[in-house]
Amino acid sequence: QVQLVESGGGLVQAGGSLRLSCGASGRTLSTYDMGWFRQAPGKEREFVAAISWSRGSIRYADSVKGRFTISRDNAKNTVSLQMNSLKPEDTALYYCAASTAQPWYSSLSSAYAYWGQGTQVTVSS
Repeated sequence: QVQLVESGGGLVQAGGSLRLSCGASGRTLSTYDMGWFRQAPGKEREFVAAISWSRGSIRYADSVKGRFTISRDNAKNTVSLQMNSLKPEDTALYYCAASTAQPWYSSLSSAYAYWGQGTQVTVSS
């Protein structure tokens, strides 16, 4: 069982930046493929970004490409999402998730077995 904990959310003005972090208690994340998803009120959960355990595969949703950067530090057991040039439409609850599925369909929430509780990101206009 992997327990994921997100942090780093908050309120920021449009154009600003935030850095989200995801850590795990009791288990190493180094063997998991990791993803970030988000869910805005009244909307379905959507894929944001994903990174493979080896960092060999990184993928972004078109809506965040060029603005968000996913990274991982296996030594620190963390996965991060650097979010720049934030827009009001980025407002959502952001979740990190861990996957061991093979093959790994990184943009599908069903590929992830473990989820954090989420951290709120609010971007004001």
